[in-house]
Amino acid sequence: MTSAAVGTRPARASLVLTALILVAAVANLNLAVANVALPDIGRAFDASQTQLNLIAVGYSVGLAGSVLYLGALGDRFGRKMMLVLGMVLSPPACIIAAFAPTVEVLILARLLGGVAAGMAFPTTLALITALWSGAGRTKAIALWSAIGGGISSLGPLVSGALLQSFDWGSVFLVTVPLALVALGFAVFFVPSHVNESTDPVDHLGGIVSVVLVAALVLGINFAPVDGMRMTALSMLLVAAAAGIAFGIRQLRAKYPLFDLRVARRRIFWVAAVAGIVVFGTLMGTLYIGQQFMQNVLGYSTLAAGSAGLPAAAVMVVVAPQSAKLVESHGARFTLLLGYTAIVLGLLVALLLWKEDAQYWKIALGYMFLGAGVGLAGTPASHSLTGSVPVWRAGMASGTADLQRDLGGAIVQSVLGALLTAGYAASFAASIAASPDSGAVSDQTEAALEKSFAGAENVAERYPQYADAITAAARAAFLDGDTRAYSAAIVIVLVGAALVFFAYPHRDRERELFAQYHETDEATERADR
Repeated sequence: MTSAAVGTRPARASLVLTALILVAAVANLNLAVANVALPDIGRAFDASQTQLNLIAVGYSVGLAGSVLYLGALGDRFGRKMMLVLGMVLSPPACIIAAFAPTVEVLILARLLGGVAAGMAFPTTLALITALWSGAGRTKAIALWSAIGGGISSLGPLVSGALLQSFDWGSVFLVTVPLALVALGFAVFFVPSHVNESTDPVDHLGGIVSVVLVAALVLGINFAPVDGMRMTALSMLLVAAAAGIAFGIRQLRAKYPLFDLRVARRRIFWVAAVAGIVVFGTLMGTLYIGQQFMQNVLGYSTLAAGSAGLPAAAVMVVVAPQSAKLVESHGARFTLLLGYTAIVLGLLVALLLWKEDAQYWKIALGYMFLGAGVGLAGTPASHSLTGSVPVWRAGMASGTADLQRDLGGAIVQSVLGALLTAGYAASFAASIAASPDSGAVSDQTEAALEKSFAGAENVAERYPQYADAITAAARAAFLDGDTRAYSAAIVIVLVGAALVFFAYPHRDRERELFAQYHETDEATERADR
């Protein structure tokens, strides 16, 4: 293992951090651009709600499935190399998505884009961990989190503006210029080799981790779809088997991809779960919220895209303050404060986001969510990176990305599945209660129940029933999102309870960090 000392900050620190933030922004922005276009994509391809779910989570699945493996490759063969490769691959993936001729090609392009992000995104946090230390690292992580998150929140606004004049494919081209700029910064300003490991990479563990994530997310998405229950069960069984195999492999491997001995550290695993809850509920709420505003409230794509700006503004303001709170009060206090804000945002969505909702109610919910993520994101990432040795920075950054992307994919898939199931059940009940239900063919009923876009297409074919169909679709969507928001609140409350009871107070947290550091130094000396 290498043992180069880690300074408080690197040479040309501001330019290095700018490069890392730009790369993170590309990944974050690509994650956010699709949601605004989902109604248009649904109409263009007559897509089901499940297909829309897969388009929305496809990028997260590609990133989450590859991030541990690619992070380990970066630790071993060069973090800058992975950073550059990710930025090189990102524009082609975006272009394929923009001109996809079918839903299936679009989903595959989103997966490819996620893999490109899996090369680059974990490397950004790994380099921050390797290049900064102490309070300087906490501040760098806060800026990385706040600015990257703020830029990603601009994605819906830019996408909405493009959709006013261009078709849905234009939203996937937004990040191409930014990726080229980020590539230039990465090439010229990011150091080539910093505290990288010489240990072999666990390729088998990497492959199993990809299977685990992909099977889990697909299983969750297929679960509510009629005719796909056995497929969903098969996927979930594959995920369970892969999870067991991955755990056994990591315990037995001499050089594990995911060091379970480090992952057992209390600060590490509690912070990992806490981050999954935070980012998962945010992504799930944004996914449902964009469709709610366009489908139920009738917002234009531009209005829907700009509606989330309060979240971005609050996040950028609050995140740097969270770094100060972590230093003064500890991560536990800051995480719980963030969780409180997220629950308030979800309660606003559950209780106030109805068919007659005024914009201030939308903005209020997003402001609470932005504050919550801004407060909780920094301590979640800081705790992960602070509790692992620097040569395991790729593992820590990979886990931090899994918080965001696996958490986002799983929670968004769960909320999307609840939305799908609630929508279908509500519409089926509306059809059964209609005096004209006997005249509705099985094919038409299936189209009405599969998604809001499907109902709109039916309404266009039968203009005499258009108002009734649209009203029923709006009511069905609201029934579905009520289920989803209720589940999200339960998830956040469970996460808050975990942090409250399992995460140490500030003084104990600092003692544990010191113990971890001493253990890691002893391990490194023994391995020399």
